[in-house]
Amino acid sequence: MSDIQKEWPLWEVFLRSRNGLDHKHCGSVHASDPKLALQVARDVYTRRQEGVSIWVVLADNIIASDPDAKPELFDPAEDKIYRHPTFYKLPDEVNHM
Repeated sequence: MSDIQKEWPLWEVFLRSRNGLDHKHCGSVHASDPKLALQVARDVYTRRQEGVSIWVVLADNIIASDPDAKPELFDPAEDKIYRHPTFYKLPDEVNHM
């Protein structure tokens, strides 16, 4: 591990490939501040101009659920059909949903 990796915080990078789509996690960068993290993320992950928007988030600020807690977190939603909009008819004007 380099000295920079030990001293600079880790930033998670999310990229939106085109308008209307979700941001997707594409990797991580080390940077001293948010502005530099955004610049490094742009240089590393959008070399071919494949993105329209980049988010960088300090890795320390991301809280994740425990995969072993899936039954408690997600199974209760199975019996609530109103949470699953599968019975709605979307108009043709609504894209990428």
